[in-house]
Amino acid sequence: MNLRSASFLRELQPADTASLDGAASFLQSGFWGAFKARFGWAAQGFIARWTLDPAGAEDIPLLVMRRRLGPGVSFAYVPWGPELPAGFPPGAAARTRALTELAQALRGFLPLSTAFIRFDPPWYDEGPPLPLERPLLRAAADIQPPDSVLVNLQGAEADILGAMKPKWRYNIRLAEKRGVTVRRADEAGLPVFYRLFQETGRRDCIAIHSAAYYETLFALSREYGPGEPSHGADLRLYLAEHEGEALAAVIVLFRGPAAVYLYGASSDRKRNLMAPYALQWQAMRDAKAALCSEYDLFGIPPTEDPDHPMAGLYRFKTGFGGRIIHRPGSWDYPCRPLLAGLFRAAESARKRLRDRKKPGSRE
Repeated sequence: MNLRSASFLRELQPADTASLDGAASFLQSGFWGAFKARFGWAAQGFIARWTLDPAGAEDIPLLVMRRRLGPGVSFAYVPWGPELPAGFPPGAAARTRALTELAQALRGFLPLSTAFIRFDPPWYDEGPPLPLERPLLRAAADIQPPDSVLVNLQGAEADILGAMKPKWRYNIRLAEKRGVTVRRADEAGLPVFYRLFQETGRRDCIAIHSAAYYETLFALSREYGPGEPSHGADLRLYLAEHEGEALAAVIVLFRGPAAVYLYGASSDRKRNLMAPYALQWQAMRDAKAALCSEYDLFGIPPTEDPDHPMAGLYRFKTGFGGRIIHRPGSWDYPCRPLLAGLFRAAESARKRLRDRKKPGSRE
């Protein structure tokens, strides 16, 4: 098969966003589309019919979100999409062709003001991700973290602990020995979480959303509820405490086979008690009990570089013994090349400024 001339997308049809809840990733679900619609995004649902041979096709849900960039200019975004059918040909040529076909089909459903369509493909490789080809262009900045750590939860708890670095097992036991307790707090714990998150943001120079953002996320997850194992939105907030003082907090989404660590916060006080280690371990245990097969630590630097501003985050997350994966990152399909190029230049300059201000993570 000549992959450059092959056609993979047979049909693209609009669909209600509620029909997207069977998507593999929470970022492609109707739940996520409904949530982001509360904060300035317009969510559109589609069903993409992909074919690998003339005899058959597979329908896969697709979430596309749109946002205004300025007067008369907007962009479209496909978070961790598109999902492609099993057995899809590997390699950059086939993947580029699939994204290009999808972008061309989407243009008919998007406003003329759309400067570009940004994709965050969900597939990943064990080694460095394969770069895609023209007409796709690597974005100046990633929206979702392309690199992550996946912890396998399918073995016994002893096996999960055994895969961790010795110091991480020691820190988990140390937190328990020194009286750190972990409890599930959910919405009731949001004020404490947000106070710790503000402290973390000041310390590590990271931007955080308003408190209403996280309150809305929990409220909407309750509307959706756990539901079917592959469709629900089981959002949990855990607090680690010592002698009544909150030291750290995490928010984790349990959905289908994966639990995803979305947000974490910690205090500057009593860091020697290793509260973040106890939190992650409890979340992993609960994810296993909820029949999740993997725990996604959701975001690390691309390599173990001691000079990277987030080198501490790399050390912390990789110490839990998971498999390091590399997604392609964000890629743009220009619809209006001049406007898309101007935005890329501005985004690149903003990213350079932000990276210069960011200190090393101290998680």
